[in-house]
Amino acid sequence: MRSLQLPLRVGPAALLLVLCLQLSLSRAQENTTKRKVIDFDLNMPQTAKANEEVTVQLRLQTELRECMVVKAHLQSKPPIEGAFNYKYTRCLCEDNPLTFFWDFQSNKTAKIAVVVDIIKEENICVQDISVVPNEANRYYALRTLVIE
Repeated sequence: MRSLQLPLRVGPAALLLVLCLQLSLSRAQENTTKRKVIDFDLNMPQTAKANEEVTVQLRLQTELRECMVVKAHLQSKPPIEGAFNYKYTRCLCEDNPLTFFWDFQSNKTAKIAVVVDIIKEENICVQDISVVPNEANRYYALRTLVIE
């Protein structure tokens, strides 16, 4: 009979309910901190001389725990020829940031877009599973290279 009295008492039941609510609220707060899919660090000069070699450096990082396949390339208006058109496809993981380089020459001022796509492609990442986020799958940065 004594064991039936405990569930009928309001005090312990209320304490148990408050404890459960507190635990679920703290878990919900943990999940709301959004991880960055891609952290985009671009290093590119703003000016260059005609036919001078220009280096574009792109460093990518992710805060996601899963790895993903990324494809990085440059686009320009007017078009630039040569190594400018190299496309890189690599595996990006949280503990392994990537750095891409493009070396090229131009004799005209150009608007340049550095584009990174998250793609689904097999046999790039060592792990069998790579993710493609539901949100944005394309990241880019626009810069103008002024030729003096």
